[in-house]
Amino acid sequence: MRGKVASTGACYSGIYRNLLAEYGYDEREIAVRLESSWELLFGDHEETRIYYPIGEDMGYILDTGNLDVRTEGMSYGMMMAVQLDQRDVFDRLWKWTYKYMYMSEGENAGYFAWSCDPDGTKRSHGPAPDGEEYFALALFFASHRWGDGAPPFDYGAKARELLSVCVHKGEDGIGHPMWNQHNKLIKFVPNCEYSDPSYHLPHFYELFALWANEEDRAFWNEAVVASREYLKLACHPDTGLAPEYAFYDGTPNDERGYGHFFSDSYRVAANVGLDAEWFGATAWQREEVGRIQKFFSDKKPADYRRYTIAGEPFEEKSLHPVGLIASNAMASLANPDGEHARATVELFWSTPVRTGDRRYYDNCLYLFAMLALSGSFRIWHPRNGA
Repeated sequence: MRGKVASTGACYSGIYRNLLAEYGYDEREIAVRLESSWELLFGDHEETRIYYPIGEDMGYILDTGNLDVRTEGMSYGMMMAVQLDQRDVFDRLWKWTYKYMYMSEGENAGYFAWSCDPDGTKRSHGPAPDGEEYFALALFFASHRWGDGAPPFDYGAKARELLSVCVHKGEDGIGHPMWNQHNKLIKFVPNCEYSDPSYHLPHFYELFALWANEEDRAFWNEAVVASREYLKLACHPDTGLAPEYAFYDGTPNDERGYGHFFSDSYRVAANVGLDAEWFGATAWQREEVGRIQKFFSDKKPADYRRYTIAGEPFEEKSLHPVGLIASNAMASLANPDGEHARATVELFWSTPVRTGDRRYYDNCLYLFAMLALSGSFRIWHPRNGA
């Protein structure tokens, strides 16, 4: 159901806001734009594509800037596919992921290798938690939308298994969990004790608390609260900008040069927007997206840069300006009547998908924004109502 938004959020109302239509864009044009965006990324358009089918039953999402396959991209592609009812693409991506990225031994057994070559060779035997959380929710949605099949297409079971590993890994002394067991915050990688604000997806954890193994549901409920509070700490009170890496108290972690607002950070605005759409906007969320959109309101995309979270610019230009445009537009779902919300969406609408070597990350964020702003990034509940 789509139309006027309910204050409680789409999870409870079943109403998904088509903000593009509310802003005056023609609904037929919106539908065509969404379909064409999918086709440009997943079809045969060499300048814009990020998806490559392999053989009769597999495929991968290519990071075109680094020429590798990442759990980030594979999980994003699966989420896009389930939202648009593209089961063949979903299953191809999941089969490739499970065959080549899944680790069955060593300290990271049960996780997925975050980077592989296109031929499936692992570049790393370490996982990245942002991939795991997207895999889990995409698998739950697939289970609820299409039903489960034979392994590895027993989507719901695979999602629950993965989340259990994420929470309990290391209890036998081997490996590390993806969430800190004390503060319930997601880690940048399992064997470190700091975070990445853009990994925080409390709207995902709300659903994990419903569908994960029963013994883990209390954990996910605590993670919901912890992540929403953490974002308040990590995002600057004036600019709204978040660093790529941050300590558990929210302060920027610049030990490796990632304590500023740059590529990873862009996703925070999009995540806040979708959280507000699904579970209802809070006062802080409305204020947060207003701050971010105000900060960029007088800046041209060609001059987007790396910034301190206080807003001081570096000489280094943004690597992914289209992704930043898309994420800031998606944030408008949290505050559609904000001073800069409509202009931010207008900028997105007038921006095409990206071409060239760096297109992968930008175009992922672009399609997510098209889904969300058109009311098409929805929660797929169990068909039996469980």
